Amino acid sequence: MATTSDIDKKEPFQFKQFTVNQQDCTMKVGTDGVLLGAWADVSDAEKVLDIGTGTGLIALMMAQRLPEAEIHAVEISEEACKLARENFAGTDWSERMKVFNSPVQDFAKFTDHRYDLIVSNPPFFSGGTFSSNEDKNLMRHTVRLPNGDLLNSVRRLLNKSGRFVMILPYIEGLRFEEMARQYHFYVTKKTSVLPTEGKQVERLLLEFAYEEEPLEEKTLVIETDKRHVYTEDYVALTKDFYLKM
Repeated sequence: MATTSDIDKKEPFQFKQFTVNQQDCTMKVGTDGVLLGAWADVSDAEKVLDIGTGTGLIALMMAQRLPEAEIHAVEISEEACKLARENFAGTDWSERMKVFNSPVQDFAKFTDHRYDLIVSNPPFFSGGTFSSNEDKNLMRHTVRLPNGDLLNSVRRLLNKSGRFVMILPYIEGLRFEEMARQYHFYVTKKTSVLPTEGKQVERLLLEFAYEEEPLEEKTLVIETDKRHVYTEDYVALTKDFYLKM
């Protein structure tokens, strides 16, 4: 299995049931996307939307996990959108997968589609120094997709009984959780992700719903105290996807 730091950025990334071509795409396959795609509760989901699909990784994971579901993806970058289409076309699931080249704000205003599950590995830097790479700025900063716009878009697109699932760095996740309440979204599941036992929480996996429910809260540790030796929980979560897991 490869974590973010191990991935060859130029070569296609081979999963058990699909391949992700990521050449010339700014945001490569990484641990965050795999975690989200594997962790999301897909129960009863017949129509799924991946916001900011990039290479199409999470959408492909949804298609693998939901053999009968219709999978849509929205992506602002034209180049990433083309790449996602190519990756979708390389699977047996292509007929039920579609990517829209659009800001999600516009997509939410004009589409008639409504979804049972919405997933997103969103841009999360709301400040700081911008890089010289414009594409990376668009994907990793909230300039084009402020949190408020994301939440408004999800409210337009999500069925009343649906779920919205995302992954964020720890502090950004706490801030997003607080903001979501202003839009009448409530956290129903939360998993704190640690690189190894005893380290600080690095990521939050969050599930939101329209109705407040008792919170299901867990912790996930990725590696044991030995480098590249993974915990039983992490293996159980990702083994259906990683080729060497």
